[in-house]
Amino acid sequence: MSVAVYPGSFDPVTLGHYDIIMRTAQVMERVVIGVLNNQAKKPLFSVKERIAMLEDVTAGLSNVEIQYFEGLTIDFARKNQAKVIVRGLRAVTDFEYELQLAQTNRVIAPEIDTMFLTTSLKYSYLSSSMVKEIASLGGDISEFLHPQIARNVLKKYEELTCKEIRL
Repeated sequence: MSVAVYPGSFDPVTLGHYDIIMRTAQVMERVVIGVLNNQAKKPLFSVKERIAMLEDVTAGLSNVEIQYFEGLTIDFARKNQAKVIVRGLRAVTDFEYELQLAQTNRVIAPEIDTMFLTTSLKYSYLSSSMVKEIASLGGDISEFLHPQIARNVLKKYEELTCKEIRL
């Protein structure tokens, strides 16, 4: 069985992420989305919330599953018997970092390859960070996220604003 892992923080999952997930699901028999709690970033959503959002948007993809993981991606790939790590590339600026990561992973785990998918041109500029910034400033994020995810993001910022007002 061909198995791929697609790791990321998915905070929140964007249409660009979904594009990569759908395309991977078309070429792999099983896709495991690994939700990482990146210590370098302060997430807007908890891991549990991010998993729930990913489950919502991938509900129609029978060969996709969502898991939380910590540690090295290659260890996560090995745990899931994956031979491929999927990474999305938006621009040349992503490539240098992703290439270094792929080459390092290949040295540590020569049995696991990295498959790069370029994002669809429509989403080549899109990042979760950009979406969060737009939402935090009251902008329209409907072009970047599934409708339910957009509602979740806006609700989260409303909750955060209410907390700030109460302080």
